[in-house]
Amino acid sequence: MKSPIGWVTRGVAKAVAIAVAVVVFIAVFSWAVMQLWNYLVPPVFHGPVIGYGQALALLVLCRILFGGLRGYRGGHGHWRGHRWRERWASLSPEERERLRERFLERCGRGPQAPPPGEERAPP
Repeated sequence: MKSPIGWVTRGVAKAVAIAVAVVVFIAVFSWAVMQLWNYLVPPVFHGPVIGYGQALALLVLCRILFGGLRGYRGGHGHWRGHRWRERWASLSPEERERLRERFLERCGRGPQAPPPGEERAPP
């Protein structure tokens, strides 16, 4: 039987490695934002040159404004898919076909041609 201490040690080492990788990724990404900002903004818009800390703060601000403060999956997005599946299951075959046609028309594919030998019913 294997010792549970080995599993714990591996788990801790893996957690530390992931934490270090996240910190390195954020550091490199902040440096890239700083470099791109300083390369583009001052000459094009006559804006200020920013430092590393300001680039990191800019990333955090963008995350708050555009990404929200929820986790990676966007909060309760899985419930939205669950409701859609329930709704789809409650539709009759005719309603499903009408919904498919409306979706295709909205996506720019236009109405589907009826199979040969069949007339298309008016909507």
